[in-house]
Amino acid sequence: MRNEILSLLSGKKTDIIPAFSGLIHVTAGGLASEGLTLQEVHHDAGKMARAAASTFKLTGMPSAALPLDLCSPAEALGAELIFYNDEEMQFPQVRKLLFQSAKEIVENREIESRGRIELICEAIRLLKKDIGDKAVISGVIPGPYTLMIYICKVQNLVREMKNEPQMVLDALLRLSSFLATIGNAYREAGADFITIHEMGGSPGFIGPKPFETFVLSALQHLTGELVCPTVLSVCGKTDSAMSLLAQAGADAISLDQMADLKSARTALKDTLLFGNIDPVGTLSAGDEAGVVEAVARSKEAGVDAVWPGCDLVIQTPIQNIKKFLS
Repeated sequence: MRNEILSLLSGKKTDIIPAFSGLIHVTAGGLASEGLTLQEVHHDAGKMARAAASTFKLTGMPSAALPLDLCSPAEALGAELIFYNDEEMQFPQVRKLLFQSAKEIVENREIESRGRIELICEAIRLLKKDIGDKAVISGVIPGPYTLMIYICKVQNLVREMKNEPQMVLDALLRLSSFLATIGNAYREAGADFITIHEMGGSPGFIGPKPFETFVLSALQHLTGELVCPTVLSVCGKTDSAMSLLAQAGADAISLDQMADLKSARTALKDTLLFGNIDPVGTLSAGDEAGVVEAVARSKEAGVDAVWPGCDLVIQTPIQNIKKFLS
């Protein structure tokens, strides 16, 4: 399946509709099969690679994604993260904001990569060596707006979007270049494609007009600097913004369960469409029959690949993932 997915990502349509993911899809079952806990995998390249490979080894899902959290670029800028204990079973989050405003991002001269980026690159290299001939590897980065709200006070950002829009645009473009550097490092380490997870800046969250005004140009800048192929993943009800998403420059658009796939298929035209199985209600909390039905609906709607609508819930049952692939 790896070769078919790579062919699809390169723009060559195939008769097969693959099921895989470019978003985080590590599970508690996979971690247990490797004798790992979630808390220990974030600071050890070998354990991180084993964790990422575990879903493929346990279920046959022909993909793996690294890193195992979306906050590593914020950490690379200097943000302190919360690494939860094993009982909490949560992915890392930002503990404290770095900036009070977009203006501070623009004026900060020390936008450079620190944190775990090299460790993540080493994990990708190890993952590539382990399963890279059988599964595709996604390097996951947040979108520029998502990164901004991880590091900047949202109330001030909203005010600046109204009163100093160019300042916000300049900050987003600066973050786009920073994310491109990270994404290209992941590609050089062995990732087959880059998934841009623009959750916070999705038109389904901030609205089509703010997306067009602020986020679209930043995404175009990012996809323009990244080595292809790229997948743009957005959340929420994005039906009215499909033409805008198609302009972002990504090779594929991944939608969640709130989007209407049939109308998206029509609007996106030649852009690849991935989606949109509910990761919570269907894959995590649903039964096997419900998973099979949801996958069939996505295929009938015209997707080019079946994807979960977002990161997998870590407690997702292994049998449901197997049905997702069937």
